[in-house]
Amino acid sequence: MQEKIIGKKIGMQVMIITILVMILSVFGLIKGGEMMDAGGSPALFIVCILVFTASFFVLPGLKVLKPQEALVLTLFGKYVGTIKGDGFYFVNPFCTSFNPAAKTKLKQSGDVNSSSPVVAMNSASSQEITVANNKISLKVMTLNNNRQKINDCLGNPVEIGIAVMWKIVDTAKAVFNVDNYKEYLSLQCDSAVRQIVKIYPYDVAPNVDTTGDGKADEGSLRGSSEEVVERIRKEIQARVDDAGIEIVEARITYLAYAPEIAAVMLQRQQASAIIDARKMIVDGAVGMVEMALERLEQNDLIKLDNERKAAMVSNLLVVLCGNHDAQPVVNSGTLY
Repeated sequence: MQEKIIGKKIGMQVMIITILVMILSVFGLIKGGEMMDAGGSPALFIVCILVFTASFFVLPGLKVLKPQEALVLTLFGKYVGTIKGDGFYFVNPFCTSFNPAAKTKLKQSGDVNSSSPVVAMNSASSQEITVANNKISLKVMTLNNNRQKINDCLGNPVEIGIAVMWKIVDTAKAVFNVDNYKEYLSLQCDSAVRQIVKIYPYDVAPNVDTTGDGKADEGSLRGSSEEVVERIRKEIQARVDDAGIEIVEARITYLAYAPEIAAVMLQRQQASAIIDARKMIVDGAVGMVEMALERLEQNDLIKLDNERKAAMVSNLLVVLCGNHDAQPVVNSGTLY
């Protein structure tokens, strides 16, 4: 199904002509009534009634569109075309607009205002009458799907949420190729996210190939977010091409370990951070000890044998690597 653009912006001219015809028909009815009272022919009266009645059938063909709106039209079940762009249009009065997703509400922009049905109250029966707005928005929409719990490539459950910016580029495909393009997009987003997330670990892990080239790399959900969202965008785009939808951008809005393992993983991260910090402290302490021994030897301040050097290194490392302030002890004896 290919999109076909129809409609001309002659709505104002048609409306003015229709109003003039209706006014003339009213004057003709009055004149025809006077002629009938005088014993004349009722032909003028009948013609004016028919013209006045036919004028009402023209009015449904007047369509008003705002910027970045479209209307898909069918005639007795057959697709006849789409009108796009802002303006006052006139189309076949017997055409009806069609939008199966008009009443669908998702967690996305536009569903509350532009696509929500208009509800009116019938005072006689006190019942709600729903009038659907079948206009299709061509603006860039934002879909914020619910968070999903997915196992990463290491089997750890993670929770992830994404926001997808999308727009309709082919109204015919969106309306006729799928049952409901909003629900279809939402389901394909969930499926694509699950397909991509299971390729990556949450954090950098050894011996993991995320690119498919057979070599281990440092890709991860936390550290390679730009790469992950680009792969998610391409995956979604490949799935919604038949629905006439273009995926503009995808972004991760939430990423965390699942609650059942979050505490354990936090302890693991804290342990890793402590080890890295200790490693840095030891490296710095060893460097300071080397520098101290070199300075003492260069300045010939004191001659140290291997045993005294070992004792000095031990004392310095204890002082530099300890978590508490050193408690000096005066040694009045000798090592020998």
